[in-house]
Amino acid sequence: MPWHSTTPMAQRLEFIQALLEQRDSLAALCRRFGISQKTGYKWRARFLAGGPAALADGSHAPKIPAHQVPQAVVAAICALREAQPTWGARKLRDVLGQRDPATAWPAPSTITTLLKRAGLLTPRRRSVRERAAWAHTPLTAAAAPNDVWAADFKGEFRLGDGALCYPLTISDLASRYVLTVTGLASTASLPAQQQFQRCFAAYGLPRVIRTDNGVPFGAPAALGGLSALAVWWIRLGIRPERIEKGVPQQNGVHERMHRTLKAEATRPPSATFAAQERRFATWQRTFNQERPHEALGMTPPATHYAASPRPYPRRLPRLEYPAHVELRRVDSAGMVHWRGDRFFLSEVLASEYVSLTETGDGEWQLHFGPLRLGYYRSDELQFTEALAWTTPGEPPAAAERLCAAATVPASAPVAPPSPSLTSAPLPVPPSASNGGVTA
Repeated sequence: MPWHSTTPMAQRLEFIQALLEQRDSLAALCRRFGISQKTGYKWRARFLAGGPAALADGSHAPKIPAHQVPQAVVAAICALREAQPTWGARKLRDVLGQRDPATAWPAPSTITTLLKRAGLLTPRRRSVRERAAWAHTPLTAAAAPNDVWAADFKGEFRLGDGALCYPLTISDLASRYVLTVTGLASTASLPAQQQFQRCFAAYGLPRVIRTDNGVPFGAPAALGGLSALAVWWIRLGIRPERIEKGVPQQNGVHERMHRTLKAEATRPPSATFAAQERRFATWQRTFNQERPHEALGMTPPATHYAASPRPYPRRLPRLEYPAHVELRRVDSAGMVHWRGDRFFLSEVLASEYVSLTETGDGEWQLHFGPLRLGYYRSDELQFTEALAWTTPGEPPAAAERLCAAATVPASAPVAPPSPSLTSAPLPVPPSASNGGVTA
């Protein structure tokens, strides 16, 4: 059966049709279609002025390409920029238009191109400190079960048949309960996401997941190191939390569990994945239900763990944004289209909605849910990263409010089980309160 597809034009026509039927208010329709009220009023005004044809996108090509701008105009732009080096393209165009309204001054985007060519506009350097700001906030204290889960790949090892095994481990830091030990064939994102789905279905959602910065938890080349896995967690109302590079002791509880796992379940390695799976399952059951833990008063972790009251939603929640912000959907190339211009944000956010809030003259703050991404200067057509949680120390709570209303599938496509240890059911603790299901 073919996939159903739609286009922006079709969505605009559907929006106008629903508006004309007058069954819902414009504000309600804007929420349903995921657009701001300002955008809704814009499309209504265009339709009333020019009918359906007015809903089509206009050309984004500059009216005057940079290479066709007369030299006298270029000279005037550069002279004003040299006199006012802090002014951006929009201010320059506005002042020049007031001084000489008879001249056809180029668009701000073309002026920016001209300034770059003339060496009068230097792109801002990305700050390493800003890129990691959201990751290096104080680590969350695990005061109760499901406050903080820790996840990591224990070092890979070769099985007896020559295959490499990458054990993915997930544990609850407050109770020391091991949620899963799963051998995967690689550290790829989709198989790891599959295992997190199984844990979420069995135990519910944690508030925070703490990891290192490696793949698949982080993506060094992406905006702020955001990975597809981290974006999915944020959509679920989970806060990704990263330890500092080269400081594994910040995840010391989980690392100590790794040492026990290595000694008791991987030496010597099993001959096959199936045999190693059985060893992991036996070790996990013993560690959780029988092995006394000194930090827990010589009691096993299972006596301290209870499943989360936040169930894994059937549909992925939509992120909540205030009514006054502007919403834009990141396109498949990671670009944000903004008032006739566009700028690159991140491919990892493709198809996601981000908000823009004006903070000053020509400056807009971008958010992805509770995570501030940075600032966009419309006069310079420049985006600067400045990642930070809007409420430091507190994870997002959107999933708790929006599970019922969401309409997007709860996960990205999940790869079928590769040669890995994915078939074993997850053990549900006796004190599970959400009727946890085994995968």
